[in-house]
Amino acid sequence: MTDDLDNRRPLAVRDAAFARWLARRLADAKASPDTISAMSVAFALLGGTLIMVSGVFEGFVRGLALIAAALCVQARLLCNLLDGMVAVEHGRASPAGPVWNELPDRVADVLLLAGAGYGAWTAGLDGGAALGWIAAVLAVLTAYVRELGRGLGQPADFSGPMAKQHRMAALTVTCVVSAVEPLWGGKGQMILVGLLVIAAGTLVTVARRTRNLARGLRERG
Repeated sequence: MTDDLDNRRPLAVRDAAFARWLARRLADAKASPDTISAMSVAFALLGGTLIMVSGVFEGFVRGLALIAAALCVQARLLCNLLDGMVAVEHGRASPAGPVWNELPDRVADVLLLAGAGYGAWTAGLDGGAALGWIAAVLAVLTAYVRELGRGLGQPADFSGPMAKQHRMAALTVTCVVSAVEPLWGGKGQMILVGLLVIAAGTLVTVARRTRNLARGLRERG
């Protein structure tokens, strides 16, 4: 994780008591921010796998897999929060921090969103896998446009409406609602709906960041 404050996502949750306590405990334990970043990929792999296999199960087991996946999504975000806090607030950033700041996030997005798509597919819904990959590619594009802007001398653009934290919130809600959709006879349809919302919102985000970048370059002359 890097200590580059110009490329740090603004998050109000950093001021929460639980976040400060966890970051302090990790720093006291000499935890590496880069290792915390890597753990986010582990949680994403587990979460994506749980969503993917949920489609082959019924009833309680399927619901349990989806709730566990939702917890993995939130654990991924918690790792993303804590790696930066340990690096910046506790001065443990490493020279390779910029790599660990970006690459695990892209891998985690793909694992979770593509995994969700396959979760709809294993539930028997055509088009689920394709929609998951579309959402995953668009998620990577949001970061690409942001980093392209930084490479061209523009400030990091974390605008939404479907930035990382919004995508993961939407995916968490999707998993929870999908876990109970058998109550009204559904199985997997809510995953498709959730992915459609994420993909559409992420497409708008890519377009918005691209517009902001083009405007910034024009204003700079």
